[in-house]
Amino acid sequence: MRRRLALHGLVGLGLVSRLGQAHGEAARLLEALREGGAVLMLRHARTEPGVGDPPGFRMGQCATQRNLSEIGRAQARRIGQTLAAQGLEPRAVRCSGWCRCIDTAELAFGRHEVWPALHSFFAKRAALRDPQTAALRHALAQLPARGFEAWVTHQVNITALTGAWVDMGEAVVLRGGPDGGTMLGRLSLAA
Repeated sequence: MRRRLALHGLVGLGLVSRLGQAHGEAARLLEALREGGAVLMLRHARTEPGVGDPPGFRMGQCATQRNLSEIGRAQARRIGQTLAAQGLEPRAVRCSGWCRCIDTAELAFGRHEVWPALHSFFAKRAALRDPQTAALRHALAQLPARGFEAWVTHQVNITALTGAWVDMGEAVVLRGGPDGGTMLGRLSLAA
């Protein structure tokens, strides 16, 4: 009976196929978050068209940045709703200082803490990539065993840490550990 209720919940969230079979990967990754000692590393939700930031970008001034589109705002809300429907709430929500990441965190989780290790290094790859990735690995090595954290960031950070490419609004689930963490898989929560 409990399994049927869990599957019913996954159907409503788009995590179960039309055939009624659970997507094993999604269920496994949600369970990893539930078990704790994990991170949901989320790429910010869908933005207005473009790559990087426009000329004149300034941190803290959203009008100078590429921001979430209306589709992205709805996507971020669905991410939060999906996790809440599964009884999953991150113990901490850290994000890049870019407005698109802050807005994603606020719409999905209702809170955020800016963490420079999650800032984009798209335009300054050589100078910032290695120290930021090392800071993320260090945080994964120190991750508490209870609960999970949500880290809202940019594609470059996710790829530098895991080698994976995720679309806007998609995530990777990482298990913390003394080795600097392990990627458990990719997860789409806004289907």
